[in-house]
Amino acid sequence: MSPLIINLAPTGMVPMPTQTPYVPINPKDIAEVALRCAELGASMIHIHARAEDGTPSTSASIFADIISKIRGKNSDLIITATTSGRMVKDVEDRAASLYLDKDLRPDMASLTLGSMNFAKDASVNSPAAIIRLAEIMLERGIKPELEVFDLGMVNFAKILIEKGLLAPPYYFNILLGNPSTAQANMLHIAIIVNELPPNSIWSLAGIGRFQKTANALGVVIGDGVRVGVEDNIWFDDDRTNLASNEMLVERVVKQSKALGRSIATPTEVRQRLGITER
Repeated sequence: MSPLIINLAPTGMVPMPTQTPYVPINPKDIAEVALRCAELGASMIHIHARAEDGTPSTSASIFADIISKIRGKNSDLIITATTSGRMVKDVEDRAASLYLDKDLRPDMASLTLGSMNFAKDASVNSPAAIIRLAEIMLERGIKPELEVFDLGMVNFAKILIEKGLLAPPYYFNILLGNPSTAQANMLHIAIIVNELPPNSIWSLAGIGRFQKTANALGVVIGDGVRVGVEDNIWFDDDRTNLASNEMLVERVVKQSKALGRSIATPTEVRQRLGITER
């Protein structure tokens, strides 16, 4: 099998320091976690910005601070900026980090391909918003990280391809276990993967307690995994042991190596995804 892609999601919008000391909030801590996890085997980092009080932020200057701190020590690590519609509705606000100057511009940006309900709130992604975000990414030379929570979102990716807004190879994150979307079972995975367009590279992620299952399946059958405290703050199913991002990456690496599968380097992933080296 090809080397495993490890995509780290260290922060997200939801976990707070009152819940776990292992969620990095400020740019310095996010960068330090990213760099440590890169040494362990992560080739990509999916970043969210937080304000000083810990709440989610779309501030381009905060994203720039995170990116500069990472690239100052590791210019090869692939950096993905979120454009999530979970707590921010305005498209231009969501795209703020995409307008950064080239040296601080992310390599990739998340593009959630539909709306859905989470356990307590909704992520709203209208067709117009998705199309506009895809247009901005294309204009700015930023590769979309295509976030798929259900089968219909794959179909919308095909619509974007028909419109000329996505270029191969396509990188999909398939996120499983959310209450209102696809679950972490082989039937749901098989149906979604079967519908992916040709020349797709795909990773598996699991929400909450499904992270471990999704990651294990990704190691065995996928091109990669997405892992991190953003998706699950616990290391064990009994929720007795809080997880650090480093612990989560190390577990995936051990699983992969136990199967004789190597871990992809950032350079290898850039080549596979057609992302220009810096």
